[in-house]
Formats: sequence, C-alpha cells, structure tokens
Amino acid sequence: MRVLVAGATGVIGRALVPLLTSVGHEVTGLSRSADRAAALARAGATSVVADALDPGALDRAVREAAPDAVVHLLTAIPAELNPRTMPRQFALTDRLRTEGTRNLIAAARAAGASRIIAQSVAFAYDPDGEGLANEDTPLWHNPPKQFRHALAAVRELEARTGDAGGLVLRFGHLYGPGSAFDTDGQFVRQIEAGRMPLVGGGPATFSFTHAQDAASAVAAALDKDVTGVLNIVDGDPARVSVWLPELARLLGAPAPKRLPTFLARLAVGGWGTAYLTRLRGADNARARLSLDWRPRHTSWRTGFEVELNGARAAAK
Repeated sequence: MRVLVAGATGVIGRALVPLLTSVGHEVTGLSRSADRAAALARAGATSVVADALDPGALDRAVREAAPDAVVHLLTAIPAELNPRTMPRQFALTDRLRTEGTRNLIAAARAAGASRIIAQSVAFAYDPDGEGLANEDTPLWHNPPKQFRHALAAVRELEARTGDAGGLVLRFGHLYGPGSAFDTDGQFVRQIEAGRMPLVGGGPATFSFTHAQDAASAVAAALDKDVTGVLNIVDGDPARVSVWLPELARLLGAPAPKRLPTFLARLAVGGWGTAYLTRLRGADNARARLSLDWRPRHTSWRTGFEVELNGARAAAK
C-alpha cells in the first residue's frame, strides 16, 4: 500500500515510518522542510515538502505521492510548554488541526486516497463521569479557558475526519523518543529537579501510550475497514498519585512534593491545575477488538522502565 504520512518526523511518525516500510508499505513522508528528507530516507521512505496550511502546495505534494492512504499526524507542539500561555503556544497546532485537516482531506480525495487516519487525544473526555471513558463518552463540555481553543480544534479535526469516512485514533499521554516523557523531555527534567508536585493529592487519571504502540495501532488500522473513533492507550490507567512517585523512583529523583490546589492555580492557572487533578483515563477495549491490536507495553510501569534502562545503557 502507498501511504503518505503527514507529520512523519514527529513523536509517532518517527516510530511509524520504519514500521510501515519494514512490512512492505511504500511510504512517503510529508514535512514542511526539505532538511528532514535524509532522516526519512534512512527509514526507507521518500519525502515530499509542503506546508499543510498552503492548499495549493499541499495538493501538488499529495498528488505527487499518489497515496492509497493518508495518515494525519500534523502538530507543532513546542518542546517547552507553559500552561498559562497554552492558547498562544498551540496556535499553530490548532490551525493544523482545523485548516490543515481540511486541506489534507481535500488533497487526499483529489489524489484518490481511500483511507484517512488522523491523530487525536484520549485525555479530553469530560471529567465528571464515573470510571474510564470509552469512545461514546462526551468530550469536556466546559474545560478551563486555556484549553478551550485547543479542544475546539480537536473537535473539528475529528468531525472532518468522520465526515470523510476516516478513522480517528485518540492517543493517550505519549512517551518514548521525542516526547515530553523522553529522558531529556520537559516532564522528566521537571521530575528530576523535583519541580513536578502532587497537586491536590494527584487525583487525575492518566492513560499512557508508548510511541511504538501508537505506531502499531496506525499500522493495524491501515488495512481494516474501521471508521469512527478509537482510544489507543495502554491497559493500566493510573492516577498522578501513583505514576508520578513511581517515575521519580525510576529516575532516582526526589519524591514529589505536595501542593494545595489553590496554590497550583496561582502558579500554573486553571488548565495546568486541571491537567494534574481532573483528567479521566480511557478504555482501550474497542480498539483491541476492532483492530485486533495489543499494545506491546501493556503498562506504563514496564514501558518507562524499558525506556529509562535503555537510555542509561546507551549513556555508558
């Protein structure tokens, strides 16, 4: 199958491209600059260059690739995030999820692609319900103001993909190479420095997804006639009060300090506080059944340990 991966050098893309080429797909990576062509070539892929916000250039690039399937992984999330300034920091990603999705779907249709798969998030569910969220659970109806524009962009991406007969994969909190949980990522550095506290006792529930498991889910979805929305997460959702101290232990970092919710709100605003106190975990049963998909890392516990031990061994 000819597959165009838009966002081929991102956290998921860098795991997906070599996986697809290794099983015989002809892969073309779409990027905004030609300097990433060498990395794609090393992974066995060709490349095309276009800005997804330029409809004409994107149309020409997609026609050149002539894909059977298009995978939409386009984001522009900064390596250093400040929850207080999230609307500004996410402005380009929001445009890629709205304008970029519209342009990419139009170009895919014009080029004759029959399959569209798009990346979304599994941590935007309404936090007021009970238990884990499945794909029928509504998204957050009244999120903190710093998250509202980003969530509106996610809703539009999902709606446009659904209207095009595509599949939306909602990934959990990504970890692995290039992520915020990488050995040099923002969250890991904060934990090592003792600067990520347990806010309000750490009641938010995180569902994690290793980048390689995200990639394997995309690969599994390419040749299946599945549409709609699926949660792509591991099978071990955990509260911050559980995973944060464990990750600190694995890193040899200080035990996280405790911070009252009202003080956190003063420091990081409504969204930063909600992120650590209100998020709801997601259920992966539907993806396991409909894609016949199983995450290699069924728990973040073993996944983080593998990543950290690998990094330590490489550093010796």
